[in-house]
Formats: sequence, structure tokens, C-alpha cells
Amino acid sequence: MIVLDTNVVSELMLPRPDPRVLAWIAEQPISELAITTISLMEVRYGIAAHPDPRRRDVLTAKFHQLLPRGFAGRVLPFDAPAAEARATIRAARKRAGLSDEFADAMIAAIAREAGASVATRDKGGFAGCGVPVVDPWAAA
Repeated sequence: MIVLDTNVVSELMLPRPDPRVLAWIAEQPISELAITTISLMEVRYGIAAHPDPRRRDVLTAKFHQLLPRGFAGRVLPFDAPAAEARATIRAARKRAGLSDEFADAMIAAIAREAGASVATRDKGGFAGCGVPVVDPWAAA
């Protein structure tokens, strides 16, 4: 299973997503792709905070088209095991002198508990989190 980080989900919502990301997505079995409740929250917040009401409406429609319906049964929650993993990740990153990337570490914890890797453009945010990372922008 591959958990899509928020930046991948956001890319898919653009009017013209990066062709490398689209090609990478097309190569993956859809049943192996998942998102987290953290990314749902981050994307929904980004839409709600957008200053242009017309663009907000377009993004809201795209959100409901793609998420969570497009990932039915593949939206992973931040639950008690993920919370424990998040604490371990936070401690490991602190010991390594890395900053605490709060949302990224929550996504990493969810992925770790699911035995999944993470697809992201932000490899640094997942360093020291104990999950394999793939960059769809560089994978093609």
C-alpha cells in the first residue's frame, strides 16, 4: 500500500497536474493507493482558506469528486496505534536533530501502522519516520 501525502493529493486537484505525477499514479494499482484523514483535513482547510470564492467552489466540487469517494475504503484514520507511532517518530526525529513536522509525522505514523510507504514531494518531512518514501515527481 502507498499512502499519498497531502502534496500529491493537492497536485491531483490542480487544473493541470504535473504529467510525471499523473504517469506515476497511472502505474499504481488503484487498490494500493490510500490517503489519510490528516490529508483530508489539510486539503479541506486549504480550500476553506482560499481567498477566491469561485475557486473555492471549484475546489470544493473537485474535493467531493476525488475525496473521500474516490478513495472509498482507503482513507486511513489517525487512531490509537498511529498516536503511539507518532510519539515514537517525534522522539526519534528529536534525537536526530530534525524538526517536528507535525502533520507529516502523523501521516508517517498512519502509514507505518498500515505497513505502507508514503508518496510525497517532501522527503525531508518524512526523514527519520521509519517509512519508505517515493517521490512521484522524480519516479518517472
